[in-house]
Amino acid sequence: MTADAGPARIKRAELARRLAGLGTAAVAFSGGVDSTFLLSECQKALGPGALAVTGRSLSFPPRELEEARRFAGERGIRHRIVDSEELDEPGFADNPPHRCYLCKRGLFTRIRAVAEEEGARWVLEASNVDDEGDYRPGLAAVSEMGILSPLRECGLTKDEIRLLSLEDGLPTWDKPSFACLASRFPYGERITPEALRRVDAAEECLMALGVRQVRVRLHEKGTLARIEADEEGLDLLSSPEARREALAKLRGLGFSYVAVDLAGYRTGSMNLTLPDASARKGAAAGGESGAVGGGAVIPENGGKG
Repeated sequence: MTADAGPARIKRAELARRLAGLGTAAVAFSGGVDSTFLLSECQKALGPGALAVTGRSLSFPPRELEEARRFAGERGIRHRIVDSEELDEPGFADNPPHRCYLCKRGLFTRIRAVAEEEGARWVLEASNVDDEGDYRPGLAAVSEMGILSPLRECGLTKDEIRLLSLEDGLPTWDKPSFACLASRFPYGERITPEALRRVDAAEECLMALGVRQVRVRLHEKGTLARIEADEEGLDLLSSPEARREALAKLRGLGFSYVAVDLAGYRTGSMNLTLPDASARKGAAAGGESGAVGGGAVIPENGGKG
């Protein structure tokens, strides 16, 4: 974590000022580093006017849903869980390159409906400025639907969010990055409920071995599991005992071949297969699959007039 506390605190002060002008807001809340920080800041600024909304689907592991539920409950934040099964979205299961756009359109349509029911005027999402350099079709949906992106608007980076989360005592300050399980499939390979469950189970097995930051990417129609892990995870998997246990567990889940990627963990590695040069560049630099574009700008006066 390389963030400078001074600039980060200035950005947070601006974030607080802008959030306070909203009056009421619903936060798309996954329980990850960014959305937890944003929800915490919303609660400070808006009190009971802050609402958390979490989508429930097969691409969002139950453990993540439970962590989101627990945080909101412990903080006394209103929390709604809405069923938002991406596989029901037309075209999503075919896994096209704009898969994340289809997902976000469906998710934010449902979140907006919940926000209206609960009297929340605005809908917020938690992307940060580091997300702008990657291929992220989901951000196009955010922009089209007028969803607010206050962390990006205030210029907050991932490291700054982690630093401020640590200062606030948020349990997610050092939580490993997570992205929806659909990002583990090569574009064009069909996503099925059974395959999503296998990926989730495989990653849980590796986390149980002590690998904190991990992705299990599927290849060759699901017969090959390619493991991406951070440096500590790669070191752990280099031991014969851990390697044998990981192999046995993943073979037990139906994978014929299990490989460890020597490049290690990086976000958006599936984007390397895309023909568009900008998408490949974003994948090489980092960024889970998900386009370019920004959300609506937070109104200076809360949207009045």
